[in-house]
Amino acid sequence: MSAVAPAQAGPDALNEQPLERVVRDDIEYVVLGTAHVSPASVAAVKTIIDTERFDAIAVELCPSRAASMRDPEAFRQMDLFQVIRQGKTGLVAASLILSSFQKRLADQYGIEPGAEMLAAMDGAEAQHRPLWLVDRTVSTTLRRAWHNVGWWQRMGLAGGLLGSVFDRSEVPQQDIEQLKQRDLLEGAFSEFASQSEPLYRSLIAERDSYMAARLREEAASLPPRDDGVRRKVLVVIGAGHLQGLVRQIREQQQPPVELCRQLDETPAPARWPKWLALGLVLAIFATIGYAFYRNPSLGTHALEQWILLTGGLAAAGAIMAGGHPLSVVAAFVAAPLKPFRPGIPSGAVSAMVEAALRRPRVADFDTLRDDISHWRGWWKNRVARVLLNFFLVCFGTIAGEYIAGFHILSSVF
Repeated sequence: MSAVAPAQAGPDALNEQPLERVVRDDIEYVVLGTAHVSPASVAAVKTIIDTERFDAIAVELCPSRAASMRDPEAFRQMDLFQVIRQGKTGLVAASLILSSFQKRLADQYGIEPGAEMLAAMDGAEAQHRPLWLVDRTVSTTLRRAWHNVGWWQRMGLAGGLLGSVFDRSEVPQQDIEQLKQRDLLEGAFSEFASQSEPLYRSLIAERDSYMAARLREEAASLPPRDDGVRRKVLVVIGAGHLQGLVRQIREQQQPPVELCRQLDETPAPARWPKWLALGLVLAIFATIGYAFYRNPSLGTHALEQWILLTGGLAAAGAIMAGGHPLSVVAAFVAAPLKPFRPGIPSGAVSAMVEAALRRPRVADFDTLRDDISHWRGWWKNRVARVLLNFFLVCFGTIAGEYIAGFHILSSVF
């Protein structure tokens, strides 16, 4: 692992660091643009906190990300059953994969992404200053990004995330330099963000607006100074957000609470994919019914095809995930019955059986970030294997439905 020499805090630490000062509503916002993978940014944060008096310190973090920085083993508290029941499996998996991307950088260059944010939080605590967590939650950002792009771009995003797990090559130094000028989420999706205006808007522009609104909201309750001097807030932000945030602080007119509420909303998913899937299943079952009407043996054959193909491919997904034999059985039974329990994926049934039979140990949570950084770890770690079981069973079920539908329709008509 290539180590990076730590930069020292001192008077020169702020030289050539992106820094903007903007005044609004008699509050001076000192916006320090940082690099999420740069020791120099850590030194700059420590220096500016030591040399200027601030009434509050704001960081580009949401409460969940701040908690994970304070406690890197926060995944220990994850309730897998609740994750599956609440339909958050995809979001948890995406967060884990982003975490593995961070770990690759840390292992390769000796840099822990977000160290400058941790330095800002420690500085606020040491000086007894209010700490403002002004970023939007990662889950909301990912949901809105997923909603705002087309089907092909969604497949590209999913493929890019999976590719980051299986890619064992070193991150080139030039990419590290680019990361120093970007937001971490933008860096993880750099290829797509640069080509997709909707994706850029969700990952960057919306968050600029959101963070500016949160700053204004928090500043409204900031008490005046006893000495009558203008109040001052330090904002530690990724360099890629600096210009957009400063512009939003200057120009925003909408009430901050209302704007935050709008940007926190998760758009309702499009209904046509569900209606299309439902229409396909209804057509298949109508065809099976018609087959029974024409000839009971033909109907029996069509029903057998439905059960064997949907159940068989779902069970194959569970086997590929290294699932327990009863998880495989659960997948086989649940998949053909999917139309009769809308909203409950067959992958959820199988994954919950897997989690119940092979309960994750404390060691699995302890090593989760390390294990998922290599593709073999997804089968070795019990937590990751439950997530893998969910996705592979769901994929097998969907494939089985389409293949079964084709065979049934072609055999009856």
